Amino acid sequence: MKRGLYSVLFAAVVVLVGFGIYAWHPSIAPITPPAKDKFSSDMIAKGKVLAAAGYCSTCHTAPGGKPFAGNYEMHSGFGTIYSSNITPDPTTGIGNWSEEAFSRAMRTGVSRDGSHLLPAFPYEHFNKMTDDDIQAIYAYIMSSVEPVKQAKKENGIPFPLNIRFLQAGWKLLFADTSDFKPNPQKSEQWNRGAYLAEGIAHCGACHTPRNILGGEKRDEMYSGAAIDGWIAPSLTTSSTSPLKWRKQDFFEYLSTGNSIFHGSAGGPMAPVVHDGLAALSKDDIQAIATYFADQAGNVNDDPAQSPALKKAVAAQKLPDLRIHEGARLYAASCQSCHYSKEKLVKGRPLLALGSAVHLDKPTNLINVILDGFRADQGIKGVVMPGFRDALSDEDITALAAYLRQAAGEQPWPNLEKHVGEIRRQPRFEH
Repeated sequence: MKRGLYSVLFAAVVVLVGFGIYAWHPSIAPITPPAKDKFSSDMIAKGKVLAAAGYCSTCHTAPGGKPFAGNYEMHSGFGTIYSSNITPDPTTGIGNWSEEAFSRAMRTGVSRDGSHLLPAFPYEHFNKMTDDDIQAIYAYIMSSVEPVKQAKKENGIPFPLNIRFLQAGWKLLFADTSDFKPNPQKSEQWNRGAYLAEGIAHCGACHTPRNILGGEKRDEMYSGAAIDGWIAPSLTTSSTSPLKWRKQDFFEYLSTGNSIFHGSAGGPMAPVVHDGLAALSKDDIQAIATYFADQAGNVNDDPAQSPALKKAVAAQKLPDLRIHEGARLYAASCQSCHYSKEKLVKGRPLLALGSAVHLDKPTNLINVILDGFRADQGIKGVVMPGFRDALSDEDITALAAYLRQAAGEQPWPNLEKHVGEIRRQPRFEH
């Protein structure tokens, strides 16, 4: 028995030592912030585009705060996380980070001091990028971003999940830090789209469901997930949209924030389109559209001939408003903008076509009814009013139930409960 116990203890020590060796990373010496003229103008311009496409400012800027100075609040199933200051400030930012330290963080999620970064930072996507692209982002930040002295707020992650050393165990189990490998069976345009979507744009970070410990379920890539109080819908053949997404639909949506057959970009998707992907060339947006059209099944059917479209148009005929409260609320609050007599109107989609009424949960529809669309969401300049203060939970329940019924879907269970929960949830700044 003693020999068996000693063997178990010895094995445990070996495992712990092995894990310690795997988890430990040395500190990389600080540097004097590089001179701005160290980098070429072409490299800086390229880095600016890539930093936008990676939503660096979006995630590293608090509402009303200085760009890239951090403290943007993120809510996860494990607690509250605040983003880091990535301005070139040498004391609170990354001004004393060498290019080597920056690249290591982007590729492996390890900070300059050797500590592990939380997976809220999507390093397993950024690792897909080329050395030149990572170097360009470094050049842009170090040469063009204003240094801001601002300390990072403490995360609200409970013990022992807040022990950075243990993050190495999470990486060992779930992180994919493999390089991007082009698919020789696909076109050059497809591979460019895959490189952008899987790398800098990190689309899977929002659209791929996660396991109980927060790891992406890669066998369900892009099949939809909850994010910041919204639902990022499936981008695959499992999409519940009545009209299947085509390449031209993806291109229109990613270029303008709206698809006439699918709806508008709201919530966390709005800055992705208007503050992020807008920096990319049309060719790059076409490449991403090509990639996702393939994920969605490469459908080329004419939507104008679709029974789903004809059904959506027919669904605009309202029932007796004297006895149907949901239809009455729709007529009073929605119909003047969303009614299409003969043809669809860009920016004012038929609600029966929108993905929000066809998802398994009413989350997105309720969010839009409550808070509407600002001028910087959806199609820029087109505003939808929110009804948070005008409609009660009972009213929104009746309206959402009517829209769901008109779309030909089964009722959402416990709808009024969901309305109350979503009304009370933190109002995320996007």
